[in-house]
Amino acid sequence: MNRIENALAALQEKKEKAFITYITAGLPNYGKTKELIHAQEKAGTDIIELGIPFSDPVADGPVIQAASYDAILKGATLEKTFSCMQELRGEGVEMPIIFMMYYNTVLHYGVQKFVEMCHKSGVDGLIIPDLPFEEQEELSAALEGDDATILIQLVSPVSKERVPKLLENARGFVYCVSAMGVTGQEANFHKEVISYLSCVKEVSKIPVMMGFGIRTAEDVRPMKDIIDGAIVGSHFINLMRKSNFSAETAMKYCSTFKKELNQL
Repeated sequence: MNRIENALAALQEKKEKAFITYITAGLPNYGKTKELIHAQEKAGTDIIELGIPFSDPVADGPVIQAASYDAILKGATLEKTFSCMQELRGEGVEMPIIFMMYYNTVLHYGVQKFVEMCHKSGVDGLIIPDLPFEEQEELSAALEGDDATILIQLVSPVSKERVPKLLENARGFVYCVSAMGVTGQEANFHKEVISYLSCVKEVSKIPVMMGFGIRTAEDVRPMKDIIDGAIVGSHFINLMRKSNFSAETAMKYCSTFKKELNQL
């Protein structure tokens, strides 16, 4: 098992739900990126998705698109993000960190070289929303036998017939997109979200996480008996921008959300 699987197994043993956040690498700079990750680890955040800035983030709404664009303008790159990861691990950060990214970045870097760098820098998982299940073979082959980095599968409300196939060999957790469209839709969940999540939970052998549009723990109250955790992205980016990327604000929000999530 890798860091993600170990962390989630420990949470299940304690009967706790996971809290996962998303931040954009290099926004507003890599020093702040590291500061925010340290702060969130102290606050009890269970897993962080570290977004790799990309020019055309097709799964993301305006908030994360803008964050990605700004980070690129400030010089963020995949190479610098790998260096940031190595520094974080060297500074004692043990929490699982997942790269949320787009596949063109992997292809441009070189699949094998990319996987080797993930291993070397301590990247625990990959979420690649524009890589269909049927086209994962090359990356999956490169990752095979390497417990350090695993590929996280995404499912959506229209995946129903495909869910058993998508999750047959899935690892870590399953990322359930809560609405059709892009990120940041402010709790505007799919009308059949309960039924859809229930179907995924019934099939999945691994924890089920819900993302897209979540702002507070209260947003997921209707799903509390189905999901194993919640993912917050756009709202957290907005919060960071408004607070000038304050580590104190990040700690307060994360500790509060984590506590409230497990009191639902």
